[in-house]
Amino acid sequence: MAIFPSRACISLAAVVACLPALSQADLYSLKIENDVIASGSDGHYTNGFELMRSFKPQADHWSVRFAEAMPGWRAQEVDNIAYRFGHQIYTPNEIEEPELIEDDRPYAGLLFAGVSMFADNQHQGWRETSGLHLDVGIVGPAAGGKKIQRWGHDATDSDEPKGWDNQLRNEPFVNLGYQKRWWLQHNLAGLDLEYGPSAGLALGNLYSYGSAGLGIRLGQGLSRSFSIPAVAPAQSGSMFFDQGGGFAWSLFANLEGRYMAHNMLLEGNTFKNSHSVDSREWVGDAKVGIALTWNEWQLAFASVWRTHEFQTQDEHDQFGSLTISAWF
Repeated sequence: MAIFPSRACISLAAVVACLPALSQADLYSLKIENDVIASGSDGHYTNGFELMRSFKPQADHWSVRFAEAMPGWRAQEVDNIAYRFGHQIYTPNEIEEPELIEDDRPYAGLLFAGVSMFADNQHQGWRETSGLHLDVGIVGPAAGGKKIQRWGHDATDSDEPKGWDNQLRNEPFVNLGYQKRWWLQHNLAGLDLEYGPSAGLALGNLYSYGSAGLGIRLGQGLSRSFSIPAVAPAQSGSMFFDQGGGFAWSLFANLEGRYMAHNMLLEGNTFKNSHSVDSREWVGDAKVGIALTWNEWQLAFASVWRTHEFQTQDEHDQFGSLTISAWF
């Protein structure tokens, strides 16, 4: 069920969006993730939104100096930077049940702000992309998940969520993530083709995991866009694309497996007693989608199928991700 941010969320998003201009033009993206988009159900990862502001950093920007100090990075490799702000809601499937549902995932609201740094290196016949992400935020009542979901369900005359008294307790978090992709480039019947593996990791009290995957992109004008859109628990994927150049399109697919060493949203609070379930160590995603670009605008849609994340889960999850981006 589509849910919109509260006034507090909108105010924080406005702060991120109104930071002083750092380049001649900035790319603004709004991503909405919701289970109803793909499956018509309402539960587990039920809703999320993320506002992103991306730009090419100038030579004196802090990210360029930071990249120079990082092992494996060079200042000239920083292709774009993104400031991000978002909110996510997680619930059990039976949201009309007020009592604790012990064998389903906990209620949780998540509010975060983050920054991402991306690199895109072109080689002869292949390219590599990298992303480094830092997120800080809070899980629990302070994130406003209860109020936002109830407001959204009242506005759309949907089922009333009654179990938020059982949600995770307030806990701030810090999470660091990194992902690298290797794209082999070919031409197929006059279309651009990219495919190749990926590897990533995340460390923090929200998520800790290692991942590996395989992705493919097919279309026209692939060189104008960075990569495949990311979905949670991945901290962010670059929506950066080159403006101008008319119409471009791409179809994409991706398979990813993760070894989940820690997931607070399933295993409960770190230092306080809370509802929890036994999480599965191995989780897999299958993602397919399309991206359409026209000069300064881009629309990207992805449908995600996810394997069971905890031991007592009855069936897999499916949700959709829709992102609209524009240069201003």
